[in-house]
Amino acid sequence: MIAHRLNLTNFRNYEELELELQPGVSLFLGGNGQGKTNLVEALNFLSTLGSHRGSSDQPLIRHDEASAIIRAQLTNGERTVLAEVQINREGSNRAQINRSPIKIRDLPRHFASVLFAPEDLVLVRGEPAGRRTFLDQLLGQRNPRMLAVLADYERVLRQRNSLLKTLRVARQSTNQLGTLDIWDARLIEFGAQIITARALLTQELAPFVAQSYGSVAGAQHEVNLSAALSIHETRDSTHDRGAFFAQDSVDHGRVVQEFSSALATNRRAELERGVTLVGPHRDDLIVTLNRLPARGYASHGESWSLALALKLASAELLRMNSSLGDPVLILDDVFAELDSSRRGRLSMAIAGFEQVLITAAVLADVPESLRERRIHIRNGRIVGQDE
Repeated sequence: MIAHRLNLTNFRNYEELELELQPGVSLFLGGNGQGKTNLVEALNFLSTLGSHRGSSDQPLIRHDEASAIIRAQLTNGERTVLAEVQINREGSNRAQINRSPIKIRDLPRHFASVLFAPEDLVLVRGEPAGRRTFLDQLLGQRNPRMLAVLADYERVLRQRNSLLKTLRVARQSTNQLGTLDIWDARLIEFGAQIITARALLTQELAPFVAQSYGSVAGAQHEVNLSAALSIHETRDSTHDRGAFFAQDSVDHGRVVQEFSSALATNRRAELERGVTLVGPHRDDLIVTLNRLPARGYASHGESWSLALALKLASAELLRMNSSLGDPVLILDDVFAELDSSRRGRLSMAIAGFEQVLITAAVLADVPESLRERRIHIRNGRIVGQDE
């Protein structure tokens, strides 16, 4: 997959931008706050439908403007498409392919990218929500239908939590408890699909993460991924967020049964607290290094290498299983955080990708082999290009 042209209108600090892109490596250079990250963030939005710097779309729209537009010409083999998304300050976002409207959740069917940025250190050191988002974005890229399942689950979860709060005040009337049973069934229907899909994805991803970590760190270590499932918690569990290491095979029917059992076990506690205590919204991805949880045990350098390995592994998985070919690989201000040996190993690890976009504030931070095509950015404008 190659992005040949990128057009931005009122996106972050870009009033208007038209940029021609090439296969291979392109390096975007500029000082802090000039718009390097904004540019690659826009392209990545077409693939993930979100920003790596926050959950809200509002900051993506230029100040005092009603909407922002991202438009890109994309080529996969002999097929070329024009992808466009309009991010609206009010109302729903809209998307088009070749000028024809589509559902916005279908955009990842047409474009794949993987972005790694300093913020991704939270994948190792941060809270579970960041790791859940990582898995869910990758699920959506591989199978856009899962985006609808995730949205349905969030909707049901909000409704169920609202009912639980009402029941806590109303002292649990029999009629309302019957309504809770209905929401339980819907929660299980969508939640079990998410749990199963994440577990399968975790199993597929694990060997690629171990391989990528070795290629970046320059040494072989035991790296593993596993699922921490809240449906395996009990009310008296002492494990943080239900830290159950799911090593066995994934069976959807079993997940449905265990989800149902967990809701029944936790019903009294949920009614007392007015909140849903079990489900994929409370699960975690456990990353271990040499059999120890990376969160809390890994050094800063190890954490960086693990976070980078998670993203490189995602790119490898997408290029193997996607009809779109290689995802566009984006490295946002990454080399400044790495020592010279890791910089060299990373440059070798990304050498085989069809298109790589790199941002940097200082040219010397980037290995010479990646400096051939340089694009200079200042105040939301392209001010020069070196070939």
